[in-house]
Amino acid sequence: MRQSDTEDTARTVNGNGDRIQDIVWLMRKLMQGGELYTKELNKTYQVSAPQLHCLLALHEYGPLPPSQIAKTIMVDSSTVTGIIDRMELKGLVERSRTSPDRRVIMVSLTEDGSDLATHAPPPFQKKIVEGLRRLPDHEVQKIIQSLTKLAYMLDVQDLDVE
Repeated sequence: MRQSDTEDTARTVNGNGDRIQDIVWLMRKLMQGGELYTKELNKTYQVSAPQLHCLLALHEYGPLPPSQIAKTIMVDSSTVTGIIDRMELKGLVERSRTSPDRRVIMVSLTEDGSDLATHAPPPFQKKIVEGLRRLPDHEVQKIIQSLTKLAYMLDVQDLDVE
């Protein structure tokens, strides 16, 4: 998309010329897209988006300790514990202790988990990442600055993202 295309789109999102309404409308559209993706993922594959991220990390890197999964999918270790618990109940992953140190736990995919990771749709954020990678650096920087301002306006800059 050319820069003039995005400018034209921003001017005409709601057709009424109110830029603030356009921003709110676009934010709602993005949030609804994420919610729709999450609902479809749950309905079709019976997994949440964080569970899918975990499955894909294990599929890509092989067995990992929970702390490494947390770093890879960018969530807290305590969050990963719950994700792993739910996936273990579904038979998608298994925990094992392969080290002489009994405290070291490795999480690996079961056959069902591997099959799901192979056939599941890409995460919603992958579309975002791929789109942002196609943009010039100066446009990505503008997006970062604008989203940072919005996060501070909404007082959500310190929330942990799952």
